[in-house]
Amino acid sequence: MNDLNLAVIGNCSFAALIDAQAKVVWTCLPGLDGDPVFCSLLEPKGENADRGYFEIELLDFSHSEQRYLHNSAILVTRLYDKDGCGIEITDFAPRFKQFDRMFRPQMLVRHIQPLSGNPRIRVKLRPTSANGAHRPVLTRGSNHIRYVTEEGVLRLTTDAPPSFVAEEVPFVVEKAITMVFGEDESLRAAVAKTARAFFEDTREYWREWTRYLSIPFEWQAEVIRAAITLKLCSQEETGAIVAAITTSIPEAADTGRNWDYRFCWLRDSYFVVNALNRLGATRTMEDYLYYITNVIAGVPDGVLQPVYGIMTEAKLTERTVDSLAGYRGMGPVRVGNQAYEQVQNDVYGSVILALTQIFFDRRLNRPGNQELFERLEELGAKAVEVYDTPDAGLWELRNTKKVHTFSSVMCWAAADRLGKIAAQLGLSGRARYWRKTAKDMHKKICERAWHKELNCFVESFGGNELDAALLLLHELGFLAADDPRFAATVEAIGRTLRRGDVMFRYAAADDFGRPENAFNICTFWYIEALADIGRTEEARRLFENMLAQRNSAGLLSEDLDPESGELWGNFPQTYSMVGLISNAMRLSKSWEKAV
Repeated sequence: MNDLNLAVIGNCSFAALIDAQAKVVWTCLPGLDGDPVFCSLLEPKGENADRGYFEIELLDFSHSEQRYLHNSAILVTRLYDKDGCGIEITDFAPRFKQFDRMFRPQMLVRHIQPLSGNPRIRVKLRPTSANGAHRPVLTRGSNHIRYVTEEGVLRLTTDAPPSFVAEEVPFVVEKAITMVFGEDESLRAAVAKTARAFFEDTREYWREWTRYLSIPFEWQAEVIRAAITLKLCSQEETGAIVAAITTSIPEAADTGRNWDYRFCWLRDSYFVVNALNRLGATRTMEDYLYYITNVIAGVPDGVLQPVYGIMTEAKLTERTVDSLAGYRGMGPVRVGNQAYEQVQNDVYGSVILALTQIFFDRRLNRPGNQELFERLEELGAKAVEVYDTPDAGLWELRNTKKVHTFSSVMCWAAADRLGKIAAQLGLSGRARYWRKTAKDMHKKICERAWHKELNCFVESFGGNELDAALLLLHELGFLAADDPRFAATVEAIGRTLRRGDVMFRYAAADDFGRPENAFNICTFWYIEALADIGRTEEARRLFENMLAQRNSAGLLSEDLDPESGELWGNFPQTYSMVGLISNAMRLSKSWEKAV
């Protein structure tokens, strides 16, 4: 059994995770990083142990079927009882253009209709607040129930009998029922009519959005699902992209590797916007560039943190929550992330790589100019200053600092791209400066990070360990695909970090001991690197294997048990979905040759 067999719905304002029986087990409000109104995924404790979810329970349940509507974020679940009676539940979050702006309310719409027989259901709407510590006070109206929490007021508007819902009384579904849960606002029309209009407009929005994706010939459905998922991990109001929707899903069982990923890592977000840009989804990239512009406008002396809050908050104080037992009882549950205090030097490259696009892509409404370039030069100067100094690295080691090769290469990428931007702007003097600077950095990195005895690049200057992030040396432009040093590094990493058909980040013990599960993005990096050095058939086989590891909704978390194939880590993980897209784009047959 895989407890992460969950689907995600949302509208770039909030998101919800729903299990195979249409039970909503995770939803944060008012935004992706808000208080988990539904938190049963992390098991509330004490008197709230059986709370934190929204369930349409079919009595005498037998089995279920679940699917997304074609090219959409609309989820359909069918439940059947032992006598063959059935219901269909359609779940979505409204998202569509209205009054020349995007309508994306914090609203979950659930439509229940009978399929066969006389199905009986019990509605269990049990929100919580304060990370599962408190339960709301209920007040009733003629067609609604209000849930008054310490965080605010939520409302359910429904054409089902409100008393049956409030008291959890079983009843027969004789006709279609609509439930709208979210902000404490009255609907302007009948709930069924409103929900139907919202459904039609939302379905059309997603159909239109996917229609313009530049997808590969092969694996189209898989890429579209990954792209929609990445879109749902963005907070459109600010442009932030979260690493995942959840907090504290362990990287492996009982390891304590439980982290809050509901924030915007500048590194992760670069890879997300790069993948979406390859698909032609430029709006999310533009929103993120706006977010980054706001971040760098507020940083002192050009010093960047690796991670910021959705509203560009710099302080993300980490604490442990006692009111939640954790995923399968495997605490701790953490809110906030100490990584904001860490030095991770690759962040300068991440920001400049993300913003490089704005100077070259003529599709964008806000093109880069000399003023922005000069602001990026401040970050570039910082990259040059720190590229050969110790940091925590991209894997965020808490008690170890080294001169990590990946961080140094990302700093080199900052200088390299500034040279290209300067040339694009016609600033020949600055172009010469940044090209020379990048050349000098490149030489030193090659001298300090190359291990002659191992015949490969290693994870730190003067070190002897391997790091899967070095699989990106060609992707970042540091080495050519036919450079024998790249092939040697790929092969060494494969020998050292590969377990069966999946890859670990590293093999050495860290602050929590030795890693136990594979890291999905590393497997995707390895697959792409194999293709780059000509091992294409092997790469395709490994990619097909990774597709088979997705859950029934087509989603991936952060980590994977190499023996059982079970998903672990925060979910859905943007890094993993990015890897899927990048691999498909790299490995697919071309349209011209395939058709």
